[in-house]
Amino acid sequence: MSGVKCTNRKRKQVFLCAILMIFCVLTGCGSLAYDMSYDADISVSSFNVVSRHDSRVAEAFARNLCVITGDYSGSGNVDMDEAKAAVLFSLNDSQVLFSKNPHQEVSPASLTKIMTALVALQNGRLDQVLTATNAVKITETGAQLLGLKTGDKMTLDQALRIMLLCSANDVAMLVAEGIGGTVDNFVAMMNEEAKRLGATNTSFVNPHGLTADKHYTTAYDLYLIFNEAIKYETFREIIQMSSYQTTYYDSRGSEIKVDKRTTNLFLRGDYQAPASVTVIGGKTGTTNAAGHCLILLCRDVGGASYISIILGAPSADVLYPKMTELLGEI
Repeated sequence: MSGVKCTNRKRKQVFLCAILMIFCVLTGCGSLAYDMSYDADISVSSFNVVSRHDSRVAEAFARNLCVITGDYSGSGNVDMDEAKAAVLFSLNDSQVLFSKNPHQEVSPASLTKIMTALVALQNGRLDQVLTATNAVKITETGAQLLGLKTGDKMTLDQALRIMLLCSANDVAMLVAEGIGGTVDNFVAMMNEEAKRLGATNTSFVNPHGLTADKHYTTAYDLYLIFNEAIKYETFREIIQMSSYQTTYYDSRGSEIKVDKRTTNLFLRGDYQAPASVTVIGGKTGTTNAAGHCLILLCRDVGGASYISIILGAPSADVLYPKMTELLGEI
């Protein structure tokens, strides 16, 4: 009889443990890792989870993330009529300070390169030498290029700095092929990472952001991607740089010198943020389809961090004053 009692007791303990584990997962207690399963037929993001699934699951998925379901005018002092979309998030307390069309699908231009850098940092080594192939030949009129030729070599570290600082599209192709084996495989890695982050209103078809069918994202998804990228020290370091000088080598081993300035006009000193805000760094993007785009990491006088994004401004002369206006909400 004692053996039966012992067995029943163990069964009860196992049952109670199972109930406790289920409760913890549903309520988000403890430090468990939360894995979401993705259904290809529905959109899953922290926004969509809140509106379409159990709110307890959404709370776990979106922990430490800003979650928005629509527009929010903040103080009412920001006019974003000329931009397609804009958001301002406080990272320290996961608060939404402003949002306009946060889930509207738009062309991201070179803000695409944030994901390119993130996937490269996750899967490559900074001292890894990349060799250019014919994939770096981009003929689109107006495309920002370093001028890479087949056989040119540079490290991933050099490539990331050039790609993010001056937005060189041929260097993005170099990174993609060097890390992914093929550009197509690297793009698949970008889309998989987007899905993992909950950026499921995003579709990438290239690593540089030049206009293409089915290449789009949203202001909110860019926040998710950028928020992940700034976890990497190298990424944070690069987006703060105002200029970069380096030397890479052509196919014959001859030196090619690079001296580039950032495309971020806040870091150049052409525009000033509000006195209470420091622009740490960010990324620009511009195409005819996307308009003028900018994402920034900023801090206030107390050291709290913020991510701000404006997409689809008609010109730089509109983009930067409007970003300053948006940062005034901090």
